[in-house]
This record gives sequence, C-alpha cells and structure tokens, in this order.
Amino acid sequence: MKHLRIVVVNTIIHAGDEDDASLLAQAERARALRIGLLEAGYDIIASLPPDMYLPERIAQLQPDMIIVDAESDARDVLEHIVIATRDERRPIVMFTESDDTESMEAAMAAGVSAYIVAGLQSDRIKPVLQVALARFKREQKLLDELSDTKSKLAERKIIERAKGLLMERQRFSEEQAYQKLRSMAMSKNLKLSEVAQRIIDVEDLLG
Repeated sequence: MKHLRIVVVNTIIHAGDEDDASLLAQAERARALRIGLLEAGYDIIASLPPDMYLPERIAQLQPDMIIVDAESDARDVLEHIVIATRDERRPIVMFTESDDTESMEAAMAAGVSAYIVAGLQSDRIKPVLQVALARFKREQKLLDELSDTKSKLAERKIIERAKGLLMERQRFSEEQAYQKLRSMAMSKNLKLSEVAQRIIDVEDLLG
C-alpha cells in the first residue's frame, strides 16, 4: 500500500513567541507528531496554520489525509477544516487535549474520522490512522450508495412523468409509453432518464 500523503494542521510558532509557554508546549506536541508520522513511514507534505488560506492550500496539495493537532483552539481549527474539505471529503484525524463532549460531537458531525484526546504517543499514531482511514472509507461507501439510491429514485420519477405525458398526449398505454421511451433512448444512444427529461423539457417549453 502506498504511503499516505499527509497535511498537518497546527499552530505555527513565529519569532517572538518563544516566551509563550502554551505555544511552546504545542510546538513540542507538533514535533512529537511529526516524528511519529515519519517513523511510521508516512509522507508529511506540509504543515499548515489554520487560517483563511487553508482551503486553497489543501486544494493545491491534494493530500490523502489531514491531521489536526489542536489544543485550546480546537473549535476554531475545525471551522477552517470543514470549509477546506466541504467540496472534497478526506479522512481527518484530530489530536487534542480537550475532552469536552460538545467539542467531540461537533468534530465528528463535521466529518472528523477520529478524535483522539491526550493520545499523542508515537506508537499509537499508526493504528489510529489506519482505523480512521478504514472508517472514512466505510462512511464514504455508505454516502456513495445513498447518493446512488437518490439518483435512481429521481430518474424513476422523471421516467414516470414522461410516460404520463406520452399516455396523455398520444393516448398510449403505460407499456406503449415505456417502449416508446426505450426506442427513443436506443436510437439516440441516451439513457432512458435523459430522453424522459427531454420530453419533459419540451412539454414545459410548450406550456
């Protein structure tokens, strides 16, 4: 299996922040996370701050997974992540010190695959990521199946409406209307629902 290309999202320490104890502690957490990822064989393609440019950077980098290392600012970080992955879902793993139930529920509802509290030990990183990836793939499969079901239901409704129009306008039986749609679809090399939609569009144009 190929190595995952990972983007890590965390607070970036700038010059002049060296005296801030909380920032230094987070910097040490970030260092431990990077070491754990590298030791496990993962490819860290970037470390990014959770700012307004995050969605654009993630779109450019196209990572396989996003890891969020958040402490007190977990809620703010999550908002940026949600925006960044709104159009293209990716597995997200969040390491945090916050065990607040509300924050955890919000993270999971937003699409976080794994929410790990005080669990940033190097030997745990690989199994956590493997479980998160498996969960993401399972959820994505369910979402795809749901989308496919909705699409088929919508197509069925379009076909039924087109059949009704043919039955009304040309005095076809239901079977005759269906066969007419099928014949038109085959002759034009289109899906049945596409032919049905064209019939509906013409009817709407003619009023």
